[in-house]
Amino acid sequence: MDDRFNTIAGWVLFAGIVGLASSIVANEYFHTERPEKMGYPIAGVQEEGAGAAEAEKPIAFYLATADTAKGQQVFNKCMACHNADKGGANQLGPNLWGVIGLPIAEDRNGFAFSDALKKVGGNWDWDKLNKWLTSPRAFAPGTKMTFAGLGNPQDRADVIAFLNTHSDSPLPLPKAPPAAPAAAGKAPGAGPNNGPQKAEKEPVVNTAAAEGNPKNSGGPAAPTKKP
Repeated sequence: MDDRFNTIAGWVLFAGIVGLASSIVANEYFHTERPEKMGYPIAGVQEEGAGAAEAEKPIAFYLATADTAKGQQVFNKCMACHNADKGGANQLGPNLWGVIGLPIAEDRNGFAFSDALKKVGGNWDWDKLNKWLTSPRAFAPGTKMTFAGLGNPQDRADVIAFLNTHSDSPLPLPKAPPAAPAAAGKAPGAGPNNGPQKAEKEPVVNTAAAEGNPKNSGGPAAPTKKP
């Protein structure tokens, strides 16, 4: 009985040793490093902060190169609720003929504008139309408009230019604003210590003071020994 138990125990121990050795060998052979960033990439989804878009410019910049033909294509997304034809009937949204320059929420053949839009006030100028098309809900919180908005500023400019042509008196599109002037100052390498930034941290050594010249250093000269 003892011999059989010892035999079984020996085989179990041997199998354990073989399994442990196989695990060590496999781990070394198929060793993988821990990734720097955990998780799995999803196709079509950019990492937060990666490829950040350029800061948006004023709408006048995009209107200067607006394309009314492209604006009409984008406006096709709006035609389920709007039309921009002269004398066209209101639909789910108001008729938009001649809308640019008119008061916001002005009576359009009895269309029922929301109180939220009525509170905005002012006229539909370039900037207000741009903000409205960017996000109607942000422009007039509580609006009945369900459209989420156009994220591309050039698309918004093209639509605005298209709507501008649907008017008895189209307005001249604004010109692109001038570029911001470059910051004034010395170019790198022009300072006394190869650039103004370096000069601030490493001031120029006054050689006259280093030699102990009282006239130039503003301090007493080092005493000299008498013979």
